[in-house]
Amino acid sequence: MPIAAPTDLLASPASLTWHQSLARLIQAAGSLSFPAMLERVLRDLVGFDSILINTYQGRQRPLLIHDDYPAHRREQGIERYLSEAYLLDPFFSAVREGLEKGAHRLRELAPDRFEASDYYHRYYRALGLADEVGIFARVADDTIIVVSLGFRQDAPSLKHRDLQALRHIAPVIESLLGEFWKWQRSTFQAQLNAQAPVETAFESFGREALTDRERDIVRLLLAGHSTKSAARELDISDGTVKVHRKHIYQRLAVTSQSQLFRLFLDHVALVSRQQR
Repeated sequence: MPIAAPTDLLASPASLTWHQSLARLIQAAGSLSFPAMLERVLRDLVGFDSILINTYQGRQRPLLIHDDYPAHRREQGIERYLSEAYLLDPFFSAVREGLEKGAHRLRELAPDRFEASDYYHRYYRALGLADEVGIFARVADDTIIVVSLGFRQDAPSLKHRDLQALRHIAPVIESLLGEFWKWQRSTFQAQLNAQAPVETAFESFGREALTDRERDIVRLLLAGHSTKSAARELDISDGTVKVHRKHIYQRLAVTSQSQLFRLFLDHVALVSRQQR
């Protein structure tokens, strides 16, 4: 099939509509109205079901700067994520590991047993989400913004061409988010500074009972890594991971990964109350 020339693409009616929307985005890039306008433009392009725009800076909790969640779903979709769930979120982990640009599907970043994890069932499944795409943008030396687009289980699945479209426009979105942050950073910086780093809950969970290696394994298992995947991450054998897991359960007085997960959430809640 012959490849369309750039002039053919730009001359189409659909291209005119897109560039009109893009022009409005550019004009609004430095204003507080930009996130809501970005939502409308992306929704016209790809039929997602929910949107979250989070700002990640250093060790602080994510700061939500825009979403479309109705009031009755905010506790499950927003408060729970920002108070505990983000610690195990593949997008948060990707930011901490250095991912700073592009459109990425959740399943591309998640561990191999993510959909079997308690975190997945407590957060994603409870929200009815089947898929998610994050558009990552480094907007400052210490700041990443992620636009997360959610796709529900009872809605049409994400098409390959929709994902490709998001990947093709990601550089434009990244530049516009950078412009937005340049002008609006001062609006959010005080809130970011006030976000306590609950990630310290990972560092302190089981500290008195577990070894450093065992706590590494706890973090990987809770995030959705299988025994094999955890072994690869730590460069140890599968059998060694199994032995450590047995010791972890004994020392924390749990008998399943679900009990381990609930114990961890209780610890996160305690750390959060202490910090507040």
